[in-house]
Amino acid sequence: MYMAGLNAIQTYVPWNYHEPTPGIYNFSGDRDLEHFLDLANQTGLLVILRPGPYICAEWEMGGLPAWLLHKPNIILRSADPDYLQAVDSWLAVLLPKMKPWLYSNGGNIISVQVENEYGSYFACDYNYLRHLHTLFQLFLEDTFLFTTDGNTDSEMACGTLEGLYATIDFGTDTNITKAFQRQRRFEPSGPLVNSEFYTGWLDHWGDNHAQVGLEKVSQMLDDMLTLGASVNMYMFEGGTNFGYWNGADYDTGFRPVVTSYDYDAPLSEAGDPTDKLLAIKNVISKFRAVPEGPMPPATPKYAYGFVTLKKVGNITALLDTLSPQGPLRSQYPLTFEEIKQYYGYVLYRTKLPRTLEDKTPLISPLNGVHDRGYVLVNGVFQGLLERETILVLNVTGKEGDTLDILVENMGRVNFGPYINDLKGLVSNLYLGQDILSDWLIYSLDIDGAIATGWPHAQPQRTDPTASSQDCKGPVFYMGTLEPTGLAWDTFLKLRGWTKGQVWINGVNLGRYWPQKGPQQTMYVPGPLLSTSQPNNITVLELEEVPSDPRVLFMDRAQLNRSTERS
Repeated sequence: MYMAGLNAIQTYVPWNYHEPTPGIYNFSGDRDLEHFLDLANQTGLLVILRPGPYICAEWEMGGLPAWLLHKPNIILRSADPDYLQAVDSWLAVLLPKMKPWLYSNGGNIISVQVENEYGSYFACDYNYLRHLHTLFQLFLEDTFLFTTDGNTDSEMACGTLEGLYATIDFGTDTNITKAFQRQRRFEPSGPLVNSEFYTGWLDHWGDNHAQVGLEKVSQMLDDMLTLGASVNMYMFEGGTNFGYWNGADYDTGFRPVVTSYDYDAPLSEAGDPTDKLLAIKNVISKFRAVPEGPMPPATPKYAYGFVTLKKVGNITALLDTLSPQGPLRSQYPLTFEEIKQYYGYVLYRTKLPRTLEDKTPLISPLNGVHDRGYVLVNGVFQGLLERETILVLNVTGKEGDTLDILVENMGRVNFGPYINDLKGLVSNLYLGQDILSDWLIYSLDIDGAIATGWPHAQPQRTDPTASSQDCKGPVFYMGTLEPTGLAWDTFLKLRGWTKGQVWINGVNLGRYWPQKGPQQTMYVPGPLLSTSQPNNITVLELEEVPSDPRVLFMDRAQLNRSTERS
């Protein structure tokens, strides 16, 4: 970034990443915000901080913690007292940490954004914005505070507030003159600022990989800089939605974001320079001196090749390991939030109340499966219930047979009015005309089990009935990538696999879904790999394992169904 001529970096702070449960804060390891600020400082980059409390960013629930939904009627992003109490507690921890890093205190934070594109939210609550303004001033004193909003009058009207500098955001499909005229109507003097100039775009499962041409990006950047505007490029590097951190849109329907956040940005998902980066550097060099010297090269990549995996067991046979505390009992289903498991997977179990000789519909009449339900009878996979798309599944069985529904949270809505996005079985299911009741609800701590070394450290616990024949339904597989003496970046391809989750050496890489696409490979950062010890691979396949259960480590990403980005 520095070598491309940038003088500042803009970054979000996801609240839910740092306060996973109320009052428990984490700023260590990958969450060490101050270390990040220090790295930027050492590199010579100023910082524009975007602490929210809402950030959007295609991040789970827009950065808001799911535990806020314990209050069923809470109005998020408003002056709702329950919401403000949580916000006050969080910012009273975060903002004092930022104070030493302010430019006025010798640090590199030159400005701080209050909220994020608030004008696009239905609440339009000026009392909420005033409350945040007061809070930011209390902790950050005379720091330059600003807002960012979309390029419409209504968004600028609801998202701006006297005392907060109003900026605007837009991409390459926008008339620059009209957009900055709009900013001027709300902010009569001061710099023209595009706080989010879109260099690319995000992908949802089922989309084609989004791409924005470098000619459009570089020409528009040139035009804005010619006007003397300040421009933040969103994204300059997008990175990866590791684990369960992807968000979702709800516009034409529920549309979760893919694991890769490559964004067709100037720096790739792996942080490598692209032609778009070089074009941007050439534009910037017309307006300010850029550092001399070569651009840092791409990090080395390695194709480690194929690894054959072996079956560990079906998820229903592994509940003692994955849910050691045992199930909760409830007459009717409870949501993820009600059992205080916010991400991942929960298994709901009940009995068939009567014998079903003929196919009988298992129905989610109120669209109550959030987001995908994998249905089994006596451990045999029956098929799917899926939010908005599959609300009925026919099943058969005998009275007393075990009915299991493994529910996957595919990521909470991160933008718009539907961010109160509960997960799990959020309403009753029917079997024919009967409401299903008497549930056992298993909170699955898959990440915790894998972090302790399972399943590799406990091979004696693999399923003794495992065979290549039983390949449908939620099942765990494991394997090892033998050490090569190298720990270079690589890309994992699960060709022939259907949908699931992958862990490497205990780190949750995120979701794969090659049949849905567009993403076909998963980024594996080199530092996750060992140069001397076997590298443990764990796969949770949710639907169907290929007949040849291999995975492939490649030396390049494939983010579209048929094209590769090198």
